[in-house]
Amino acid sequence: MDAFLELLGARGGATLATIKKNGRPQLSVINYAYDAAEQVIRISITDDRAKTHNMRRDPRVSVMVQPETYKYAVYDGEADLSPVAQSPDDATVDELVELYRAAAGKEHPDWDEYRAAMVADKRLVLRIRVTHAYGMGV
Repeated sequence: MDAFLELLGARGGATLATIKKNGRPQLSVINYAYDAAEQVIRISITDDRAKTHNMRRDPRVSVMVQPETYKYAVYDGEADLSPVAQSPDDATVDELVELYRAAAGKEHPDWDEYRAAMVADKRLVLRIRVTHAYGMGV
């Protein structure tokens, strides 16, 4: 699994798969940050989206990273959702700030504005502890 986990270290987009009520997958294009020490993928999501509702009902998720044609890796795990951001200085917003830094690789130009937006957008953090990985060309 180590070769697959190394692929997560590169920044970029990925595809998140959750399970709809009817059993079919719902795919969402996302940005993520990977914490290698904890083997956890972190994703900023909003409270009112279908993918969030799907994960509350069924926490099984997969993330696919495809850095080039015919090379991909899929990471399975279960969704662990933080509380929804309630205040610019709460623990969820603090985690969203760290997630931004890790995913963007830079500082935000206005952290006060960012923190307020996280509350207004009803953002939370999706954490996925990788339990299984597979793919091709890795």
